[in-house]
Amino acid sequence: MRKYSVLYRVAAVSAVLLIISGLDAAAQGREELNRAAGKYNQILYLIDRLYMEDVDLNALAEKAIVATVGELDPHSAYITAEDVRAMNEPLQGEFEGIGIEFAIIRDTLTVQATVAGGPSEKVGLLAGDKIVRVDSSCIASSGLTNEDVYGYLRGKKGTKVELGVLRRGVKDPLDFTVVRDKIPINSLDAAYKVDGDILYLKLSRFAAKSRDEIAEAIKSFDGTLQGVILDLRSNSGGYLPTAIDIANEFLEAGELIVYTEGRALPRMQESALGNGLYRHGPLVVMIDENSASASEIVAGAVQDQDRGIIVGRRSFGKGLVQQAIPLEDGSELRLTVARYHTPSGRVIQSPYEAGHADEYYRNFYERYVRGESFSRDSIQFPDSLKFRTLKLGRTVYGGGGIMPDVFVPQDTASYSDYYASLLRQGLVIEYMNGLCDRNRSEWTMKYRSFERFDRSFNVTDDMVDGLVALASERGIELKEDELERSREDLCLYMKALVAGSIVSRDCFYRVMNSQSPEFQAALEALREASLSRNALL
Repeated sequence: MRKYSVLYRVAAVSAVLLIISGLDAAAQGREELNRAAGKYNQILYLIDRLYMEDVDLNALAEKAIVATVGELDPHSAYITAEDVRAMNEPLQGEFEGIGIEFAIIRDTLTVQATVAGGPSEKVGLLAGDKIVRVDSSCIASSGLTNEDVYGYLRGKKGTKVELGVLRRGVKDPLDFTVVRDKIPINSLDAAYKVDGDILYLKLSRFAAKSRDEIAEAIKSFDGTLQGVILDLRSNSGGYLPTAIDIANEFLEAGELIVYTEGRALPRMQESALGNGLYRHGPLVVMIDENSASASEIVAGAVQDQDRGIIVGRRSFGKGLVQQAIPLEDGSELRLTVARYHTPSGRVIQSPYEAGHADEYYRNFYERYVRGESFSRDSIQFPDSLKFRTLKLGRTVYGGGGIMPDVFVPQDTASYSDYYASLLRQGLVIEYMNGLCDRNRSEWTMKYRSFERFDRSFNVTDDMVDGLVALASERGIELKEDELERSREDLCLYMKALVAGSIVSRDCFYRVMNSQSPEFQAALEALREASLSRNALL
């Protein structure tokens, strides 16, 4: 594990102390703080004493805090205690429960998969099992939600839960006693070989154990590794230390990864240690408009150090560092304390006006209107934002995201409102979950490998008709011309969902990538890099 320099240690120090120490050096600032706090306390006191009706002072304070933080940059935020727990869990990398992936199919909790080595697998729960009773509560009822399931099945390590299960082919219900345990949450959604000697890695977020997952995938590669594709598309970020750890896997000792600067914080920087597992050899990092924060740190370091090729579309542009400051009631203030810079000195943060978060996000969506997703030429950077990479001197730009070396326009030829409606309402996933549930035993026996599945499985017209019928029941009127325009993409997505459910999680991406222009461009860039001997190797 990396021993972090000042940048990481600051994350463990209360930002409140940092801010107070800064204010101690400026008496005027301290007086302003005291006046503002005193005035607000006085108002609350007067309301409590004199207002004509009883008032929930905590609720008033919560709203005031939200309004105050809303006047800052678009990424500072106040988060309630409940939301803190929900947001931290996917990044901390584990929770306590019974260890299943599930779907609610026709109001019934259905096991999609058991977590390898988890408590449910140990007692013999299987994919396709339907959990209809938890302890004394019957849960096979209308209105069951994901939140209900979490409430039933999650709990402290070591506690027991009694499950009543219906299993296809078994007449009577089965009873299971599951002892809850810590369940790992993976952030590496896929890791598989491409063309025999290229490793594809799909990282969904930068969680506490993401670096370990990537390292394990690289170590497990049997054979000579001729290239790595790190897919950060739609990865909105996560832990800054994890981004540094992952960048370290690809860079040489002493190469700068990132540095930060803020009003109350001195410049702090992190450099590679030189102990990464893949410091040589062709590397491609894939990004898109939804790649942000930690994703941009990794992509920016790889690009500025001329270590690899960035493929895709311009990233989101979130270059602000938030300090998570816990408050006494379990809530949290996530306060922007610094800007981060890529090794060449670029600021990746998109422009914003304090207190106008709505306009900030609207400007992001207007990129699409301006045609940015379809043409690199639609993106104009002033010369003041021009920088040079550190080894080859290639031109790169700051001031709003990472611009890829290889631009891949978004393909919307098969887009239709009808297909979008199916996706927005989750009907494709719902229908395919049900289809997999009904055919799981047969398909699992028939498709024992991805190669056999990919070669033999096809989405039939009957399957599409079944989805259309479900959509009609839910009030989505069929538009024949739009369905035909989107049919190819729809069938690919349906096939990918079956692959992920029946064969393995990786296989969803193997199917989707087979027709992805971004992925094909990444492969081509990797092959070209393999043939060259420049610094990008």
